[in-house]
Amino acid sequence: MSVEHPVPPPKGLPVTHGFDPVAAPDAQVRAAAEQRQTQLTKPAGSLGRLEELGNWVAACQGVCPPQQFERARVVLFAGDHGVAEHGVSAYPSEVTAQMVANFLAGGAAVNALAAVAGATVRVVDIAVNGDTDPSVAQHKVRRSSGSIDREDALTDAEVTAALAAGRAIADEEIDAGADLLIAGDMGIGNTTPATVLIAVLTGTEPVAAVGRGTGVDDQGWIRKVAAIRDGMRRARPVATNPVDLLRVAAGADFAAMTGFLAQAAVRRTPVLLDGVVVTAAALVAEDIAAGAKAWWLPAHRSTEPAHDLALKHLRLTPLIDLEMRLGEGSGALTALPILRAAVATLAEMSTFADAGVSTSAEESDTVDLAK
Repeated sequence: MSVEHPVPPPKGLPVTHGFDPVAAPDAQVRAAAEQRQTQLTKPAGSLGRLEELGNWVAACQGVCPPQQFERARVVLFAGDHGVAEHGVSAYPSEVTAQMVANFLAGGAAVNALAAVAGATVRVVDIAVNGDTDPSVAQHKVRRSSGSIDREDALTDAEVTAALAAGRAIADEEIDAGADLLIAGDMGIGNTTPATVLIAVLTGTEPVAAVGRGTGVDDQGWIRKVAAIRDGMRRARPVATNPVDLLRVAAGADFAAMTGFLAQAAVRRTPVLLDGVVVTAAALVAEDIAAGAKAWWLPAHRSTEPAHDLALKHLRLTPLIDLEMRLGEGSGALTALPILRAAVATLAEMSTFADAGVSTSAEESDTVDLAK
């Protein structure tokens, strides 16, 4: 089936733009996890949101108690954007290729955080405006995406190729044993297309959605607002067609992330969402593969205003808020130990019966777990 012009599905089924339908996490297993939570040696609800998280993992895995993640994997999508040449970022575009080399050398935040969180990192060059190591360039679509304030980001063939690349990368990782995926991003200027996507899809005016990105000054912020305003003007006519929206107003890295997130959900593999760039792709992925968001967990709340808008639109609540805005998957990796804790408590705690612990004052005059 063509990604650009999908055959309409039978009446009543969602349009999936070439992706298989998304099944929901297992409701019966979630119910079993909720029941198990009531039997563990703790007052009911005393672990707060950790209980909800553990139940979600169990439902995604289809087994209760859930299993601890053994192969958490970060896939870092790198790509440049033509709009960066117009003063919307505090850094030059050359930094993208330089950072790809830094990731491969193990010297970036994503590398340090992955080591702590028990994850591994893969870098893929989707649209870096320069040469990168051949080991990361096999899915490369083009050099830089078009400047979305004045031209389309991609051609029809390129958006198809980028979506297919993201889908293939998800399949590669899941087939290799990944049991939790994290999408990361690297690309100077990429918060501009991210904000365009989010503002268009949430009906938000540019000035309410634009952040400082890499730390632009006031003049840079004004240029960024203007670029986003112009990008939104071009994007609005295609807002209801997610593939056209990616082609006109996003970029190859966004399209690849979109395909990656959609295919992870199709393959019933949980994903930790990172910041504003990844979540912008998630908005489009949910339009492409309805129900995909049930397989995603937002890790953190970025300082970028558009990120909060996107989370509210998806009705997803982040785990942490540490005022982070780096990207790379850094927020997701920082939150991963919390998700691991949720799995551990649900899977490894004893039940009242196993531990021989009383559950009420009637059973024991000496034990009061509520205190």
